Formats: sequence, structure tokens, C-alpha cells
Amino acid sequence: MINENYILETINMIKLYNLDIRTVTLALSLRDCMDSDVNRVCENIYNKIKKYAANLVEYANELENEYSIPIINKRISVTPISLVGEACKNPDYVKIAKTLDMAGKEVGVNFIGGFSALVEKGCTRGDNLLIESIPEALSKTDFLCSSVNLASSKAGINMDAVLKIAEIIKKSAEMTQDKDCIGAAKLVCFCNSPGDNPFMAGAFCGMGEPECALNVGVSGPGVVRAAVEDLPKNADMSVLANKIKQTAFKITTTGELIGRKLAGRLGIPFGVIDLSLAPTPAIGDSVAGIFQAMGLEHAGAHGTTAALAMLNDAVKKGGIMASSHVGGLSGAFIPVSEDAGMIEAASRGCLTFDKLEAMTSVCSVGLDMIAIPGDTSVDTIAGIIADEMAIGMINKKTTAVRIIPAIGKTIGDSVSWGGLLGEAPIMKVNGLSSSAFVRRGGRIPAPIHSLNN
Repeated sequence: MINENYILETINMIKLYNLDIRTVTLALSLRDCMDSDVNRVCENIYNKIKKYAANLVEYANELENEYSIPIINKRISVTPISLVGEACKNPDYVKIAKTLDMAGKEVGVNFIGGFSALVEKGCTRGDNLLIESIPEALSKTDFLCSSVNLASSKAGINMDAVLKIAEIIKKSAEMTQDKDCIGAAKLVCFCNSPGDNPFMAGAFCGMGEPECALNVGVSGPGVVRAAVEDLPKNADMSVLANKIKQTAFKITTTGELIGRKLAGRLGIPFGVIDLSLAPTPAIGDSVAGIFQAMGLEHAGAHGTTAALAMLNDAVKKGGIMASSHVGGLSGAFIPVSEDAGMIEAASRGCLTFDKLEAMTSVCSVGLDMIAIPGDTSVDTIAGIIADEMAIGMINKKTTAVRIIPAIGKTIGDSVSWGGLLGEAPIMKVNGLSSSAFVRRGGRIPAPIHSLNN
């Protein structure tokens, strides 16, 4: 028998608390697109994307209407392009980038990810060429996103690549200064990057993935906040955690239903559901709002890291009970520019850069969508990245850095991109030099627990 309370609860989740399917992402292998001629590579890539993604947006829109559940983004992720272009006699990664962007526009997706390289242990010729091309590629495309994996718990941290990526981030910002440095907002570096992540800018189709698959990212910070607010103010931590688990279970079930329906219509396998709580700049759709519902005055107060740890764990436990195919990042995101509550906390000085770094030890990703002064040195950016890679490496978790040096701007200013990327106040970073350390080069060895065979 259908319980009318469940129906009303689902309607409220969608209409009042911003429950949505944040993304459906078609993961597509491009390994069979390799060729010695870059023009043929581009032709192969274009044709394959057109073939597999031709109906992605149309079918997603149909399901959105049938089930009255918003699907915010339709995306594509592809094999790391450093691998695809490496077979060319004369690789032209910018040309490949433009091809990806053009194909993505023609099939109607919002973003296409996978302009990526995996260099945690070292760089090949193709890796180096792709990394060098990132600033130009991002400045000459609209929907393309780029990522580089710099570290892992097995390999350690490639400090040569860390320093190089710091330079690339700064250059990407400079080349898109007229668009509030959006190039840097479409570039993320990782430790332990997963190959089935549906969220941008880090999505790519990993080497262990099938020919194609449909990965889904759900979101519902507003739903979790409302559930927490419904509890008595004196409810203890166990009751609080259980309520979050129950809510995550419902959110995950909804996401997998839509994902499997869409995969079936496309005639491709269902991949994973990523049950990350991904906020938006919309009022009420904020992870920071969950902290306040838990009893903290604002994000950044002492206790925020503990609250985030409990939230992240409860979301994972609730989601894993709802689906046997949980993957990607899965947990709670803490992007500054994409979360109205985080924006407010950072603007008021409640949330500092160092506190954000501490929080990344227990969240799903890391330092995400943080704007810093445009005159921040490359060496300081490299130090920030190295710290975050170390947190991921030691804790055997995914961590990431997506920071935007706001060229020409400083503390008190802000950057704004609109949409899901939102806006961000310029945050203060530590002014002490880390140059002599980050320029030593080489590789920080993997921790002892990497020897677990």
C-alpha cells in the first residue's frame, strides 16, 4: 500500500528543500580513438561522443518530466586525454580540447571532463604536453574541465608535478582574467582520484571502467538540514547520526532509480551513484546550513570538523545501505563559492583558510572553489597543494585542490561566475615562504601503510 506520508515527504524534498539529481554523467572510453594522426584522433573522438551521447540530454529531460525530479546537469567524462593524444606523432592537445568542447556543445551537455593526466609517480611525454596545454585549452573552450592526479597513498606525492601544476593554475587564471579567472575554476588537482567520479571538474573515465557507463551524482544538503531541524534540540549525537543516515538512504534510492532508468533508455550499463552532498549558492541548499542546524553558530566554529566528520560518515552509511553500486567521491562537499552558507562564513571571517584545510581531513574532497589573492606566489600555491595531497595520502582518501588566484584582486574583493559555480570572497593565505621546500623536487615517499600487499 502506498503511504501518503512518503509521497508528501518526497514532494517536500524536491519543492521545499532543493532535492535534485545534481548530475548524470556519461563515462566514455576513448582508448579506441587513438591514432598517430591527431586529425584522425579528433575525428574519432567527435564521432564517438556523437554516437553515445546523442540522446543523453533528451532522455534525461524526459525522465525529469516523468518523475518531476530536477536533473541539473548532463555531463560527459572521457578517458584521460594525455593517454589518448600520446599516440600521435605530433600531438596537439589544444586541438583535441576544442574537439571535445565542440562535441559536448553539439550533444547539449553542460560540461565535459577528462582533459586529464595521472602523474602521481611521474610524467610521460604525453602527460607533460597535456599539462603545458591546459591554460590555453581552458581559455579557448567553454565546457571543458581538466584534472591532474598528483599523488596517491601507493605512490606518494610527485613534487615536481605539484610545482608545475601550481604554475599552470596561475597561468590559467591569468589567461581568463577577463572572466574572473574561470580557467582556474575548471582545473582541479587530486590525490587518490577515483575513475568513476561524476562531478566536475574532476570527472574522467578511469582505466578500469567499461566502454561506457552512466554515473549519477545526487545532492540534498537542504533535505538533510530540514531533517536535522525536525529533531528535538536535545537529541543526542546517535539520534542525529541515525536521522542523517535515514535521509541519505532516501536520497540515494531516488538517485539510483533515475540513474538506472536513464541507463536503460540509453542502452548502456549503470555505473555508480555518488551520494555526495553537493551544495549550491541557493539559499537553504547549504552544507554550512547543516552545521547550523546541528547547533554550531556558523561554519568555522570550533566543532565544525567534528560535525563534518559525523555528517560525512552518516551519509556514507545511509547511502551504502541503499545501493550496492556506490562510488565516486560520496560524502559532503565543502566548496566555498558554491555554498551560500560557506560564502557568508568566509565573508564574515568565521571560516579561515586553515580551518578549511583541517575540515578536508574528514570531508569528501578538499580545498574546493576557494579564491585567493591574485599576487599569491606559485610557490605558495604549490605548498597549499602539497599539504592537501599529504592529507589524502596519509589518510588513504581522496583530496583535491581547486583554488582560483584572482588576478588583479585582493582581500575584500570577490569573484563571481554565476550558476552552480557561484561567487567567492578572496580569502587570506599564509604569507610565509615555502619556496625552498617545494622546489626540492622529487617525490615524497608513500607512507608505510602503502606496503599492504
